[in-house]
Amino acid sequence: QVQLLESGGGLVQPGGSLRLSCAASGNIFSIETMAWYRQAPGEQRELVADITSGGSTTYADSAKERFTISRDNAKNTVYLQMNSLKPEDTAVYYCNAIVKRKIVSRIYDSEYWGQGTQVTVSS
Repeated sequence: QVQLLESGGGLVQPGGSLRLSCAASGNIFSIETMAWYRQAPGEQRELVADITSGGSTTYADSAKERFTISRDNAKNTVYLQMNSLKPEDTAVYYCNAIVKRKIVSRIYDSEYWGQGTQVTVSS
C-alpha cells in the first residue's frame, strides 16, 4: 500500500502565502505524476496543478502566476507554493499521485489520494 501525507494548510489573510507538502510512503517503485486538487464547499474537486517525474507542469488558469508546484523525487514529495492568496482559494486541498508498485515481478499502476488539508483565506 501507499500513503500520502499532506501538511501545511491553515488560515491566512488575503494576499498571504502558504506552502503545502505531500509525502508519499509505502510500496513505491516509482511515482509518475503528482498533483494537487482542491474542493470548495458545494463544488466539484478540481485540478490545481500537476507535475510529472521529469518536471513538466500544468496549472489551472486560476493558479497560473500565483502558485508553483515542485517535487523532490528522492523524497517522493510534492509541494505547492501558493502566493497572493484570495478568498476564492479557500478549499480542502488534496494530494494525488500515480504510483508504480512492484509486486513480485510485475509493475502495477495505482492512483492514490491524501486525506486533504484545509486552506482558508480570510481577513
